[in-house]
Amino acid sequence: MQYGICNLSIVPLRLEASDTSELVSQVLYGDLFKIIEMRKSWCKIRLSFDKYEGWIDTKQYFEITKDDYDRLRDEMPKLSSDLIEFIEDKNQQLYSIPLGSQLNGLSLLEHVFDGEIAEGKKAKNQLITSAFNYLNAPYLWGGKTPFGIDCSGFTQMVYKMNGYKLLRDASQQASQGEALSFIEESEPGDLAFFDNAEGNIVHVGIIMKDNYIIHAHGKVRIDRLDHSGIYNVDTRMHTHKLRVIKKII
Repeated sequence: MQYGICNLSIVPLRLEASDTSELVSQVLYGDLFKIIEMRKSWCKIRLSFDKYEGWIDTKQYFEITKDDYDRLRDEMPKLSSDLIEFIEDKNQQLYSIPLGSQLNGLSLLEHVFDGEIAEGKKAKNQLITSAFNYLNAPYLWGGKTPFGIDCSGFTQMVYKMNGYKLLRDASQQASQGEALSFIEESEPGDLAFFDNAEGNIVHVGIIMKDNYIIHAHGKVRIDRLDHSGIYNVDTRMHTHKLRVIKKII
């Protein structure tokens, strides 16, 4: 098996081996992965962080050894903590990297970084502070950055910035944590999940105090949360039907 690390800022992870295929997620700078299938111009990968799979262009990663993959995977993650930062390569060329990029592989890639680093588990009340870094980010299916993000990418990245692992999709995240019976039992930082007419979980957001929720819907925004679901303060109508509230921390 081959192994890789993302050496670019944001690499699209696609459903199929084609530039026109659906974007299912993004591989951020420093993300580690296993290569589980290789073709001429595309490879199918499995990300180390959440085991998510998809296809990336073979020109958009740096191959590493199994020993390096194991070593970096087992280290405490070090993440960039500003909306946008820069790394410099051995030729003094600059690369922009987004919030939440992993910096453990800097020496392996012969890159230099002198910005602010986030590491270790933070207190639960820091989740909302981190969430505000993404406020007004446009909705992007498969996105994971302040320049485009989807609902579960938003919750995953906010938790990641605070030292906690969430799976990638809303339906997967709903399998984690402890279910609460009522909104009144929740705390800021808990997750609220919402389903569609078929009963499938299709949306997730982060609960704030005083019955508000921050979530990605059109953009990362703040709305009211009640027992029915999300009440959009602009359109004055409910947009999502509440299914379950989960306490992860």
